[in-house]
Order: sequence, then structure tokens, then C-alpha cells
Amino acid sequence: MRIAIGLALLGAMTAATEAKADPCKAIPDRGPMPSYLHRGAHFSGPVVYVGDGDSLCVAVGQEPENWVEIRLEDFYAPELNSPAGPAAKAALERVAMNRNAECIANHKSYDRVVATCRIGGRAIGDLLRVAGRIEGGNGYAQGKN
Repeated sequence: MRIAIGLALLGAMTAATEAKADPCKAIPDRGPMPSYLHRGAHFSGPVVYVGDGDSLCVAVGQEPENWVEIRLEDFYAPELNSPAGPAAKAALERVAMNRNAECIANHKSYDRVVATCRIGGRAIGDLLRVAGRIEGGNGYAQGKN
């Protein structure tokens, strides 16, 4: 009986972990950036996923293969595993989730594009600052030089 319960819990934890995996697949892991996301490219769509306080997915099509993971160029949130990380993610969800984002691509970073995105004509970074979010994640000092 204990083994069955343990296996059931292990299965549930594995399923929960898989559900949290990044669903944005427009840029494959260690793969090339699609040509439509070249530097200066404009793209838009609803925000369908928030990974942390400065990363989100914009759906430029129905399927995850068309969901672009973005690292916000104009905001450096605390890392998700830091004490302020979960609050930073929640703030980005409140500002952006299910809203239409208009973005301009800059460059590739890992499996995402660094971009400036706007919602309702306002930069997401500015919306986060107005909401009282404090910057301080990786890259903050470099971005302010």
C-alpha cells in the first residue's frame, strides 16, 4: 500500500513539474531563431505564459510552436528563486497575462528573444515600475550603464 501511494505521489509530482515547463517553442532549445524574429522585427499577440518577473510568452499563433518566449529588455526582475522572485512573477502576471503585447525584437538569448514590449502603448517595464516593482535581477547593473 505504501509503495502504491509513493508511486502515485511521484507521478503527481512529475506531472506537476512537466506542467510548469516552459511552453513557448518558437525558438527551439539550442536552436536557431526564426527569421521572422530578426533584430527590429515587430510582432504581437496575447501573453499566454509568464515564466518569472521579466520573461513571458507572446502567442503569434495558436500552437506553442508559435509562442515566442521574451526576455524583457527594459526590466530586470529579481530571480525567481530569490526571496522577491515569486512576487515579481505575480506582478508581471497581473500586468501582462492575457493582454495583447506589441513587441520589437532585439537579439536571441538562449531560447528566447530579448525584446521591448508594450501593452496599451506603454512599455511593460514602465508598467512594472509604476506598479511599484523594484529591479535588481541578473543584468541590472549592465542594463543601467
